[in-house]
Amino acid sequence: EVIILAIPFFAAEDVLPTLAEQIADRIVIDATNPLNDDWSPRLLGQENSAAEEIARLLPDAKLVKAFNTIFADIMSESGFDRHGQKATLFIAGDDEVAVATVAGLASDMGLLPVRTGALTTARYLEAMAHLNIAIAVGQSGGTNAAFVYHRA
Repeated sequence: EVIILAIPFFAAEDVLPTLAEQIADRIVIDATNPLNDDWSPRLLGQENSAAEEIARLLPDAKLVKAFNTIFADIMSESGFDRHGQKATLFIAGDDEVAVATVAGLASDMGLLPVRTGALTTARYLEAMAHLNIAIAVGQSGGTNAAFVYHRA
């Protein structure tokens, strides 16, 4: 029912067109981030994102941006518990049913889903991931970290 796309973004252009027909009408979760080989941001312009590029490659899929701000090191039930608060899973997408499905999946996994709006908001999620990586890798902050979005 749901496909999670977890390949390097730079490979998407070669791989996805060959799969587009097979995954038409399916929910595809884009967990990619546009990165260079040295983990620095691959800048796509302020009016574009990796998710929007992937959506163009998979025009009949129900693309949802999610999991791109979650480090692999915390991908467990105990890792999602951030001192009594749930790690946040930000979700962007244009198909409400697909977004709701991903939000339900996130909740079932122990994450706090936060819907950010249309797929164009993936631009911000990818920038958040770039910041997260810059702190973790560039400043030696480590990857046992997560966003916790607290609503008062």
